Amino acid sequence: MSFVSQMKEKALRGEWIQRQEALRLMEEPLSELQEAADEIREKVCGNGFDICTIINGKCGRCSEDCKYCAQSAHYQTACGESYPLLSMEELVKGAKYNEKQGVLRYSIVTSGKRLSDAEVDQVCKSIQKIKEETSIEVCVSFGLLDEAQFCKVKEAGASRVHCNLESSARYFPQVCTTHTYEEKIETLKAAQRAGLSVCSGGILGLGETAGDRIDMVLTARELGVKSIPINLLNPIPGTPYEGRKPLAKEEACRCVAVFRFLVPDASIRLAGGRGLIGDRGEACFRSGANAAISGDMLTTAGITVETDMALIQKLGFQVRL
Repeated sequence: MSFVSQMKEKALRGEWIQRQEALRLMEEPLSELQEAADEIREKVCGNGFDICTIINGKCGRCSEDCKYCAQSAHYQTACGESYPLLSMEELVKGAKYNEKQGVLRYSIVTSGKRLSDAEVDQVCKSIQKIKEETSIEVCVSFGLLDEAQFCKVKEAGASRVHCNLESSARYFPQVCTTHTYEEKIETLKAAQRAGLSVCSGGILGLGETAGDRIDMVLTARELGVKSIPINLLNPIPGTPYEGRKPLAKEEACRCVAVFRFLVPDASIRLAGGRGLIGDRGEACFRSGANAAISGDMLTTAGITVETDMALIQKLGFQVRL
């Protein structure tokens, strides 16, 4: 029995794949790795597919220095747009539009280190209105909030909090210096204590090692994260990462496949940058991924919901939570 087959059987028994095993999997033949990862996905998760969209609920002039981000006030990029929290009417309109397209989750994402208490109160009113007028799940990405603020968000009707780890604890200081990895972890734990589910992954292609990628997912696993977004770096002009080469499709598939071994029961969610690899993520969806962020990203164009729905049907998935 090959090493890939041994690890597949271990994962299907419900035993955790360890770091050294995952590093070895990264070196195994890609086609065998993809096939095994997809089998794990099918046997553990079935053919369900979780699709969500995001809305840029507050844009630009972010105080944080994340090196990949067009909205950081530290860099001169083409993203000159800046506005405060969107109105209730705009947020509700977006929710209704996405629900009509068959989207299950609608995530409100805001720039900045964290929303203020006043901003949390304002957006909670919008969340309440969305829940009154739609049946779509509401997710939020409001920065480094505390437990009391998350309790308000949950009471308003949101069900999930997003806060990306971005990379490993080792590599994160190379990505951002204005907040810490520990702050991110505490944010996720605070959301969980408030009774919210959490969504946390990162970006591939920042200059990190294979070990960093594995460590990021292992941290998410230890935190009990069941929705793991995988972004592929879009090197935005004006940011420190503008000269980096986008990840090749084969490398993206390899990472997704190994991540499936590590978190057999999670939604591995292709997010920003998948339009850069040529097939809209199809090969990654055949390598163990089973969720996506659809539509436009925060400051870059994405893939339309209509296009994604056709791909989901082609691959034999069914949209469901």
